Amino acid sequence: MATKSSTEKRSSSKKAVPRKSTGRKAANKKSSSKKTAAKKRAKKSAAPTPVLKLIKNDPYLAEFAPAIEGRHMNYLKKLSELTNSGKMSLSDFASGYLYFGLHKTDNGWVIREWAPNAKAIYLIGDFNGWKKTTKYMFKHLRGTENWELKFNHKNFTHGSHYKLIIQWDGGEGERIPAWATRVVQDPDTKLFSAQVWNPEKPYIWSNQRFKPDVNPLLIYECHIGMAQDGECVGTYSEFRKNVLPRVSKLGYNCIQIMAIQEHPYYGSFGYHVSSFFAASSRFGTPEELKELIDTAHSIGITVIMDIVHSHAVKNENEGLGNFAGDPYQYFQQGDRREHPAWDSLCFDYGKNQVLHFLLSNCKYWLEEYHFDGFRFDGVTSMLYYSHGLGESFNGYADYYNGHEDDNAICYLTLANDLIHQIKKTAITIAEEVSGMPGLAMPIKEGGYGFDYRMAMNIPDYWVKTIKELRDEDWKPSSMFWESTNRRADEKTISYAESHDQALVGDKTIIFRLIDSDMYWHFKKGDETSNVERGIALHKMIRLLTLSTINGGYLNFMGNEFGHPEWIDFPREGNGWSYKYARRQWNLVDNKELCYHYLNDFDMAMLKTIKRYKQIHKQPIIEIWHNDGDQVLAFQRGDLLFCFNFSPTKSYVGYGFMVRQGSYEYLLNTDDVSYGGNGFNDDKVIHFTVYDNILARENKGWLKLYLPARTACVLHRVRD
Repeated sequence: MATKSSTEKRSSSKKAVPRKSTGRKAANKKSSSKKTAAKKRAKKSAAPTPVLKLIKNDPYLAEFAPAIEGRHMNYLKKLSELTNSGKMSLSDFASGYLYFGLHKTDNGWVIREWAPNAKAIYLIGDFNGWKKTTKYMFKHLRGTENWELKFNHKNFTHGSHYKLIIQWDGGEGERIPAWATRVVQDPDTKLFSAQVWNPEKPYIWSNQRFKPDVNPLLIYECHIGMAQDGECVGTYSEFRKNVLPRVSKLGYNCIQIMAIQEHPYYGSFGYHVSSFFAASSRFGTPEELKELIDTAHSIGITVIMDIVHSHAVKNENEGLGNFAGDPYQYFQQGDRREHPAWDSLCFDYGKNQVLHFLLSNCKYWLEEYHFDGFRFDGVTSMLYYSHGLGESFNGYADYYNGHEDDNAICYLTLANDLIHQIKKTAITIAEEVSGMPGLAMPIKEGGYGFDYRMAMNIPDYWVKTIKELRDEDWKPSSMFWESTNRRADEKTISYAESHDQALVGDKTIIFRLIDSDMYWHFKKGDETSNVERGIALHKMIRLLTLSTINGGYLNFMGNEFGHPEWIDFPREGNGWSYKYARRQWNLVDNKELCYHYLNDFDMAMLKTIKRYKQIHKQPIIEIWHNDGDQVLAFQRGDLLFCFNFSPTKSYVGYGFMVRQGSYEYLLNTDDVSYGGNGFNDDKVIHFTVYDNILARENKGWLKLYLPARTACVLHRVRD
């Protein structure tokens, strides 16, 4: 671990310039001048450098200042190295995709690869009968580890298929080029190959100057392939036509797309990537993906990509696993090469060539496809040599005890620097569970530069509560603490449940609450008490999670309406069926079923939050909690949020001490439109009750009817 402190003494670069003179007297003056300058330099270097804001904000981190500052210096040193001491920008360095890979030239084609262990490389494809010939043999570029082939062939055109044959000491193998931007699978042989993609008419963007509206950021996490109702793989075009309008109508202002980078096994959910620069061809063409993003921008929807730089698929023929006969070309040495839990390979972030590959990958997706940012997957796995497995992270010392991968930390910092350099409005989100301080703080303040971090504690908390506690034992104080427990200087993305909970072997919130009654009693008029309970709590859990955000909110596709089926991708165990690898939109569209209640509530909930710009920046002021009553109330600006989690007790005239004035209902989970009982008259305006003592602070008692298992949002209208 880097521990060099930025407060160590170092010489000043300023030099004293003595007056011109001659002779011994001049020499003495010159010597005296040097001593004076030396004293000034010593005095200047002895003064401590400004403390990084990360440490200033949290005095408990002062003990670990050497490690924090050391990591920051490590980043600065690597940045200087990669940019040749600032003679070029980091963006210039991260332009590898413009050099490597296949490119059209005035005289034909050129293809280049980084392959330090190769002895020979050949281009094969349908243009030459897939035969290895010296005519299509790469040339090793002297003084480098790079190989190049310039060629021209009338049959090598848009749509052609090609691969490499790479030879090394003791063997050879067919490989997909590492920098390939289009990879397809043969429907008959199931083998993958690169494909020439050079359409006559390149895609013309309609929305060149899109700026994300992230006040707050409301993310709809989605998967293109399973976003359709049919038992098949969905396409970019189908998503654009059928799902984008739903997202827009619901009120989300961002989509986070999974499984974009090409992956050989569909069932990996896109997390075992083989070709990092290729948009998955199973969903359609590059132009269709671009049109999807362009259309989203036209209706004000930001598009971020789930990027996987934490590991790579093991495959050798399709991936980078043994690209040129060296299993460590892209990956860690020895035991660190393989991820012990994910059956995948771990990048070596200490190699500049690997940094070049990954940083260029970030820039490529921003420039070529106009993505608005990234959600970095598996950041915890990158930060620690242990990948965070079996770690407890009970105190600050656990983040600075020498088991951190400083090369990975440096890469993540460089990636955030690069991304925001290329696109100032870009959004970066870290999926990180350990709670590493500074992850979502600006780099200049000692952080790693992410804009947000995932609040992964919240979905875990809701699962634990539902699984382990009776309804009577749910404690509002605990809910409030868990929803708001975060670092004050870092923005988070809150969410009630993750996409992992929707997979086979786990359960979504709605399924944990209702279970098999989802299948038999989710028709209007046939609801059991179990269904009524599930609908009520599903809304309350989501409202509490959203209303306490300090950055953004995320929902996985279909969970807003309580999608009943788990996700099970085609595999041998289910007969390669697509039955459960889809979203059944027909359920929410059927007004005879209860699903639309949850969908309509989700829409109303987002609308309520969006009425108040930057509500996520408003302080959360707890008004009241009583674990015995199971009642919670808190305020954000002029909005008052009230929850009664009691399964049996309704309260008449429950008093809250709030600012004087009149309050009107904006949202009520018990509204019949959302599957509630309609016990409250939402049209009634409530006035605070005058109190002599409270009046001195401009406060009074607001008395409300709180039915069991309900929540409401009220707006203070006037004094």
